[in-house]
Amino acid sequence: MESNNQHSMENQSVAENLNLRHYWHIVLERRWLVITAFISVFVLSIIYLVKATPIFEAKTVLQINKESTSMMDGATPIVFNSNDQEYLQTQYKNLLSRSLIESVVRDLGLDEEGRYAQSQNVINAVRNDITISPVRLSRLVEISVQHPSPRVAAQISNKLLDNFLARNLDQKRERAFQSYQWLDTEVDGLQEEVKNSRLAVFRFRENNNMPSLEESQDTVSKALFAASQNHQLANDEAEQAQKAIDEVDKMIREAGESGQLLDLSQIPFVASSEIIKTIRANLVMAKTDLAALQVKYLEKWPAVIEAKERIVKLTEEIQKVAQDEIDLLREQARYQQARATRALDSLNARQADMNRLNQLKVEYDNLVMEKMQSEELYTSMLAKTKEMDLSTKDMMQNLVVVDKAFEPINPVKPRKSLTLVLGVIGGLGMGFALAFFANYMDDSIKSQDDIETHLRLNFLGYIPNIKTNSLVERDMQAHLHPQSNAAEGFRTVRAAISLVHKSDKFKILSFTSTIPSEGKSLVTSNLAIVTAQTGVKTLLIDADLRRPSMHKAFQMQSPIGISSYLTDQVSDIAEITQKTEVPNLDIICCGAVPNNPSELVGSPRMGELLEAVRGKYDRIFVDCPPVSAVSDPLMIASRTDGIVFVSKFNKIRRDHARKTIQRIQDAGIYILGTVINDIDFEGKDSYYYSYYYYQNRYYASYYSNEKKLEPNKKSKSVVQLDKTKKKSESEV
Repeated sequence: MESNNQHSMENQSVAENLNLRHYWHIVLERRWLVITAFISVFVLSIIYLVKATPIFEAKTVLQINKESTSMMDGATPIVFNSNDQEYLQTQYKNLLSRSLIESVVRDLGLDEEGRYAQSQNVINAVRNDITISPVRLSRLVEISVQHPSPRVAAQISNKLLDNFLARNLDQKRERAFQSYQWLDTEVDGLQEEVKNSRLAVFRFRENNNMPSLEESQDTVSKALFAASQNHQLANDEAEQAQKAIDEVDKMIREAGESGQLLDLSQIPFVASSEIIKTIRANLVMAKTDLAALQVKYLEKWPAVIEAKERIVKLTEEIQKVAQDEIDLLREQARYQQARATRALDSLNARQADMNRLNQLKVEYDNLVMEKMQSEELYTSMLAKTKEMDLSTKDMMQNLVVVDKAFEPINPVKPRKSLTLVLGVIGGLGMGFALAFFANYMDDSIKSQDDIETHLRLNFLGYIPNIKTNSLVERDMQAHLHPQSNAAEGFRTVRAAISLVHKSDKFKILSFTSTIPSEGKSLVTSNLAIVTAQTGVKTLLIDADLRRPSMHKAFQMQSPIGISSYLTDQVSDIAEITQKTEVPNLDIICCGAVPNNPSELVGSPRMGELLEAVRGKYDRIFVDCPPVSAVSDPLMIASRTDGIVFVSKFNKIRRDHARKTIQRIQDAGIYILGTVINDIDFEGKDSYYYSYYYYQNRYYASYYSNEKKLEPNKKSKSVVQLDKTKKKSESEV
């Protein structure tokens, strides 16, 4: 378990390192964008610091206490609601009120001051320079004024505070006087209300003849309780009687529905009757006598007949008595129902009496409560009137100036250190944001992940950038510079192809790309060279009949090539096949560029050519034109065993490459994999594949030592390279 946890932690750590490394690579790739954005933002910050006008800040501190009426009484009047937060927030807003700022502008003549003279709205301009900052967990508030002139800033701050204090005291005195006038008027009205409320209580008791409301309620309550008991008892008896009748009716109805004759005497209620029991006993005795007579006499015997008639009469009598009992039960049910109805009427009458008394009680209580409220309010208002009369004569200021403003020495804006720090942070942030945005928008093919994830193809290897403009040196890199990183990259691709599943069946391979200049000819020629270096008999065919280049790379100027064979000018393949200075490597050049390349590569002669060379060589590499340019590569590759797709690093967009691959696959051509070409491991792309570069450099010493062992050996191409370098460069 511990080992699993440790393994999980290690995987998480590796994933985090890979993510950080990926982000770092993105920054390195877009480093010039990051540097440009950083310098731009930082320079703008410096320009702002140079051109910005110094701003000074003057500050006053005010303490806002709870309001009180006077020094004699610190209580808050009911007309002055000073709930802490609401009251403080109101005062903060009042400090920025238009009327207060207008008085400051008028007193100081700010409408003629240089900063505000050009403003269309002087009041708003002054207000924008004022900041109200409450001190947390206190009743203190800081009033800050910013202005290019320290003297004007201090004047505005102090004048704003002075005018606010004066206006606050004037408003309190005015409110207090208005409150006193209102209270005095209310006291006169309340005095009359008290008199009327007392008279209303007296008249109510007199009109309703209520010397004692409590005794009347007690009598009616007892009568109501008795009526409720009687109603409950009568209602229960009526329900029981009705229930018995319902059971009898149910039995009769069920017997009628089933077509059977119901024996009424079997109904439980009827069967319990004493009369029924007596008649039933006589019936049993009659049946007993009949049974005794039938033993001695025949059916026609008078005594037997008489006994049978007696049994019939008793049976009929039982049914008649049972019917009478049922009728009696119905009569009792009706009686009990009528009794319950009378009891309900009596209960409703008693309830009406109780409701009337309760209503009178509510009205009486309301009158008494109104009288008490009038008396209490009159007493309170009379006391407040006297209190307000004293407070208006001795009004106390609840605002205290803690600190007056003074002329500041140092400006508060611009804050140079903070601006520079923000410039650095903002520049880096802007640069990184642009870098990541550019990386997000960049969907070109750059890595193995792009090949396997987006193109869904096998990855065969990377080919480093070959830093030369010579076509010969580029296309024969593996032969001229076998110790180079590029040569090792071609060997890696060779190994990847040889390790493909059932690689022996891929004898003829074609090479193509999406667009021109992706290096598919370079990959084809160098891959043929490294394959021939293993001792495999190899053939290189230049099937690009529009822009052939193999004859330039291998310094062959023969006009006879594959075009001659396809046009039936040559019938023997040996005539167009030429040996190269690379052991085991032969080449078929394009020859003269034809006018109808698509028709030639699609002709049966092309198939005959490939089948003819299949039996003579172990490996055949066919260089084809780009797929997006012409249809030639599809016709050529359809006759080969497979195709190798070449993509130049950071040049082709994924969508473009996907569509090209889709065209190839729709033609039924198998794609062995993709090679990424032209990666600058030692330069701008080193942050992507630095590990790959160092891996290749590991083997450089081996090739260097091999070169030292044969210092005088020089290939034909190297000798010719010096002579034709300028010419090749111009042709490229």
